[in-house]
Amino acid sequence: MQSEQANPEDLYFGKYEPSIYVSTVRILSPAMRFENGETIDSNVWYQEYEKKLGIKLKNEWSVTGDEPGGQGEQKMNVTIASGSLPDIVPLTASQLRQLADAGKLADITEVFEKYASPMTKDIFSQAGSAPLASATFDGKLLAIPTVASINNGVPLIFIRTDWMDKLNLKPPKTMDDVYKIMDAFVNQDPDGNGKKDTYGMALNKDLYGFFATLEGFFNSYHAYPRYGGKANWVEDGNGNLIFGSIQPEVKTALGKLQELYKKGYIDREFGVKDWSKEKELVASGKIGLYYGGMSTPIVINDMRMNDPNADWQAFPLVSVDDQPVKPQVDGIALGSPQYLAVSKDAKNPEALIKMINLFFEVFYGKSYTTEQVDKLGTSPTDGVERWMYSIYTGEPEKNLNTHRLLKEIVNGSKDKSALNNEQKSAYTSVMKALSGEKLEPMEWALNRVFGPENSSFNVIDQYVNDNMLQPNAFAAVSTSTMLKRDSTLQKLELETFSKIIMGEPLDSFDQFVENWKKLGGDEMTKEVNDWYKSR
Repeated sequence: MQSEQANPEDLYFGKYEPSIYVSTVRILSPAMRFENGETIDSNVWYQEYEKKLGIKLKNEWSVTGDEPGGQGEQKMNVTIASGSLPDIVPLTASQLRQLADAGKLADITEVFEKYASPMTKDIFSQAGSAPLASATFDGKLLAIPTVASINNGVPLIFIRTDWMDKLNLKPPKTMDDVYKIMDAFVNQDPDGNGKKDTYGMALNKDLYGFFATLEGFFNSYHAYPRYGGKANWVEDGNGNLIFGSIQPEVKTALGKLQELYKKGYIDREFGVKDWSKEKELVASGKIGLYYGGMSTPIVINDMRMNDPNADWQAFPLVSVDDQPVKPQVDGIALGSPQYLAVSKDAKNPEALIKMINLFFEVFYGKSYTTEQVDKLGTSPTDGVERWMYSIYTGEPEKNLNTHRLLKEIVNGSKDKSALNNEQKSAYTSVMKALSGEKLEPMEWALNRVFGPENSSFNVIDQYVNDNMLQPNAFAAVSTSTMLKRDSTLQKLELETFSKIIMGEPLDSFDQFVENWKKLGGDEMTKEVNDWYKSR
């Protein structure tokens, strides 16, 4: 290991001489793209780790599929079962609990305290105490959470506004308005090709997540089921927590989804399509409405290459009745993977912390130029999001702060000198949009995410200001029964809900609730409430 010098930055960014090898495995998002010969094994971030820190990061394996229960989680389970862990281990909450109980992870409490840069510590403090606490067992920090902001996960409704304009449709104020828009998108030939070949609403087989999913739809019915696949718990008004997916409001919403599917409003093949496949249908101009997260304009920006006039906008969720909608969000906001842990056998546990320091320095520090940030972030030339190649991609409150800063710059209350390197590309896109210039697909997307008006964060900012968010009331890692049973219960839920949407009798929901309770749900509920009352 490098010698420790008087300058503290030698601890935070000092280069290993000679270089060290650090092993890991990578679970990739289907949204990850590679250009110009780059791969997850050889890319700008891995080169930067070696150049700046003397860390040669090596992947023992990589796989695409970061959704809950997906290929990545399954392959990681096999690796855990083998007993042979890489130095740095990407884990879900349940996998973290499993390895913590087995004593397989390094205690990085002192390592984090010593090697985390002031900026890194400040960013983690912005995320509150819950993320680090969730990775702490018996007073020992055993992993670094991939901190995000609960505000990033607010479900929104996205609608093709060029189709709305063509068909003289107004923004929805009620769920009846939403259904009228869907009907028009199915029956009034919004793409003008003379064929009835468009759908009213996108949906993917996993039902929950960030694109073409159902959280926002359920919330409009005051139902709070799983969130991104994770179990969601709500207060019952009597001081207890109850599981969101088994409540009667969910059954009501499923009944409506069944009706929409029967009418042909929902893609008939959603049951065999993951979000990336459903996204292809959206990008090809066959769907005009979906529920999803703030970043989805970036995901579908390539549709602007096919149709430069295609336009989408985020709208607030609307209610099925006269009660306001409360969009559900996570209790602890974590990215993917949820945690990065260090194997007990790793020779340089501090290497993980130094790579995290570098990630934050690139985007929030002063030592990298705009050109260097573009190279390591989202490229303004080819639109590739190379920040995803980094082993750590945490982002607490940066996105909402970017929106708020851009709003202040546009209204004149702040100067553009307040922008950091990462924010400059969003600023450039917003200013081009405001001046009416032609936008490249990624510029259009950044404006639709961060812009002062008609953007994802314009809607989210209003929700935050009005204190309307509904966080998961269980803000901890998995209980012991969740570890054993929840993947089975999740599978049961997805199968039951999908079959109901596609026409199975609605009353099969009641059998699902009964089965959920018997197969571990009642024990989980007891454990969750024990935690809730012992906080």
